[in-house]
Amino acid sequence: MTLAITPQVLRYQAGSISSDVDELAIEEPLEIRVRGRAISITMRTPGDDPELAAGFLLSEGVVRSRSDLLKIEPCDRNPDGNLINVLLAPEVAVDFAKLTRHVFASSSCGLCGKATIDALRGTFAPIDSPLAVDASMLLKFPGTMRAAQKTFARTGGLHAAALFDAGGAMIALREDVGRHNAVDKVLGFGLMHDMIPLSSHVLLVSGRLSFEIMQKALAGRVPIVAAVSAPSSLAVEFAEENGQTLVGFLRDQRMNVYSHAHRIQF
Repeated sequence: MTLAITPQVLRYQAGSISSDVDELAIEEPLEIRVRGRAISITMRTPGDDPELAAGFLLSEGVVRSRSDLLKIEPCDRNPDGNLINVLLAPEVAVDFAKLTRHVFASSSCGLCGKATIDALRGTFAPIDSPLAVDASMLLKFPGTMRAAQKTFARTGGLHAAALFDAGGAMIALREDVGRHNAVDKVLGFGLMHDMIPLSSHVLLVSGRLSFEIMQKALAGRVPIVAAVSAPSSLAVEFAEENGQTLVGFLRDQRMNVYSHAHRIQF
């Protein structure tokens, strides 16, 4: 799957002008359909679309386990590959009235189209996980993730999300123009590999931590969520309410632990 294009650009540097090519991350729409109905149109980087759809449905509370998914496949009538069909098990109930994200969602704002933020609260129970990790191990995660961000290294234009196990091994990394899409792809990986709940794992994101990323992590039952950048105030409030350990500014051998610090061993 091609994740970048190389257009011609006019490059200016230190008084010198030259013609060159520059690699740009691809951004295209993806329509997700369930039982023949569109439930989401989001701007994303093509690739790992089944995981994106699975993670989206997990974070929306539509599916809870691998057995809820029978098949995820691109629509044969859509040659661009930007439409994907999800076949759910017959017993899975879908409240289409609550799936309000079928309106356009940008790659930077996954909550676009949500009626209210309060509608997300209470969907999932708080996390009660005994997972604890050494701070020294956690400090290594950003370097491991950055080394695996191959498309970011070429374009500088993609967010990343990575899933680490309790021993510090990175088991999945996904890149996307949208930070929430990258998280959906990683959670979708976990769902499709029958790993939910991810109660012994750490989620790391390359940007800031928003309320929605914490909500998605809660859906996947991830007890520790970290970011190389800052969290929002609502993300910290949500994490405290739901038993999640939130770590921000995880970089340069430092970190801030904003909630449930008992899971980090210093």
